[in-house]
Amino acid sequence: MKTVKERAMDRLADYVRGLYREPKLRQLFLELTLQCNEHCFHCGSSAGSAPCGQLSLDEYRRILDEVKEDFDIRKLQLCITGGEPLLRPDFFEIMGYAHDLGYRWGMTSNGTLITKEVAHRLAECGMKTVSISIDGLPETHDRLRGFPGGYEFAMRGIQNLIDEKAFLNVQVTTVVNHGNIGELDALFEIMDGLDIDSWRVINLEPIGRALLRPELMCTPEDYRRLFSFIREKREAGYPVEYGCSHYLGEELEGELRDWFWLCNAGIYTASIMSNGDIGACLDIERRPETIQGNIRRDRFRDVWENRFELFRRDLSEGSAYCAGCSHAGHCRGGAHHSWNYDKNEPMICFKGLLF
Repeated sequence: MKTVKERAMDRLADYVRGLYREPKLRQLFLELTLQCNEHCFHCGSSAGSAPCGQLSLDEYRRILDEVKEDFDIRKLQLCITGGEPLLRPDFFEIMGYAHDLGYRWGMTSNGTLITKEVAHRLAECGMKTVSISIDGLPETHDRLRGFPGGYEFAMRGIQNLIDEKAFLNVQVTTVVNHGNIGELDALFEIMDGLDIDSWRVINLEPIGRALLRPELMCTPEDYRRLFSFIREKREAGYPVEYGCSHYLGEELEGELRDWFWLCNAGIYTASIMSNGDIGACLDIERRPETIQGNIRRDRFRDVWENRFELFRRDLSEGSAYCAGCSHAGHCRGGAHHSWNYDKNEPMICFKGLLF
């Protein structure tokens, strides 16, 4: 007899098959710039300097006008990211325009540029949610992110956001790797002392610049320790959660986050990159088959409705690695951002490790 979890995941699998046929846009990521004042070793976008050809203020205004015309933006969240989005000189013009049009929006930031004045301006132009990165204790954080003093600036930014008292969710995100996992308990004490709404703890992924540091990938023991930590804190009532990165098996699904496993790429989520390219999740490797169009020549609605076939299928189907796996119906091959498109198999799979 199937467990309650198995039945719930069966229903979700049926629902996802429906989303492959009729996707529902719920999150639109805007990568405002690839410029960044930090140089994080794990950056999936390999951000640093701003490349030529990024979208202009007028182009963003046109995009926002078209998306509002084509979609019900009451059901849509704009997710603003980079690089460091606050480095765009016209950031507040873009987001003020979005706010005037009625968009809901949130931002991912390294927090270093969020002074009290910036926090107030973010509130004025309608930001409701924000996630700030803290990747270790001060020395570790600064080393991993390549920015001396970055921890102090980021923590000051978090407090400025809290003090503004205008945001629905002030979140901290921590990327755990083999080198900083020993700091989890000390970081918990720090986070518990902040009036944040949630702490998102995720593992290092084999994407972007992290591919150059294989020695920092989590070991099997690191994964088990990480997931035991998150489960323990959640059972104690703390707002700690794992991200949407991977399928965790029946025992841990529903225990480390508030939902069962689902890769949102291309069915709930799409992205417009800083150069206008249209894709699904911004963490997915940028290669010809994952880029679905470009906003400078394509209307976003047409791309969303008529392309994205790559993301609207079960990755496990046709993969020799996944063939015969009893978990494939719930896992569906895992996440698109950690899929090896050359080998047609996942780069991270927890079968044999967690279940």
